[in-house]
Amino acid sequence: MPYEYKGVKISWLGHDSFRITNTKTIYIDPYTIKGGATADIILITHDHFDHLSIEDINKIAGANTVVVASEPCSNKLGKVKVRDVRIVKPGDKLVVDDVEIEAVRAYNVNKFREPGVVFHPREAGGVGYIVVVKGVRIYHAGDSDLIPEMRGLKPDIALLPVSGTYVMTAEEAARAAEELETKVAIPMHYGAIVGSKKDAETFKSLAKCEVVILEKEE
Repeated sequence: MPYEYKGVKISWLGHDSFRITNTKTIYIDPYTIKGGATADIILITHDHFDHLSIEDINKIAGANTVVVASEPCSNKLGKVKVRDVRIVKPGDKLVVDDVEIEAVRAYNVNKFREPGVVFHPREAGGVGYIVVVKGVRIYHAGDSDLIPEMRGLKPDIALLPVSGTYVMTAEEAARAAEELETKVAIPMHYGAIVGSKKDAETFKSLAKCEVVILEKEE
């Protein structure tokens, strides 16, 4: 079942993937999804295979779909069948139909693939997104650690990774929720490549805001 906040519905599709619906249908990082309603907007945070999946984009793309993607994705979207592709970098703001979108930074500070080299470097250009749908402010953190840029974003709902290894741990995500000053948090980035529901439950036990753990929508 989706979570509903002031008429906006949020469904978790597994890993970092979500569908947001109101007057528009918005997907974020579709990955290993079975399909679904045709997208008005698809947001892609960065170019790793579990976030940028051409196969999954094309499952939900239509003639009027707009894809918004970070700069690292720019040369990998040639096979998507959509109306438009818009490339963004951190700080960019745009409006697609009546949906406000802002790209914000997402990067690692302490998750390393080898000594001194993080999985998601700041300079790589990966992003999170702030999406405003009918006045509801939703923040998707992308693949990120707890970073200073999160402070005071004040979303109504924050979609936060909790599994560690490549992203924030549950403990770090709880601190992020406090820094963000979010009203509600929904944990993500578990149950597929790394992490389990236990990470989501740990996050819920530590966070000071309301936490909603969604069941994966098949």
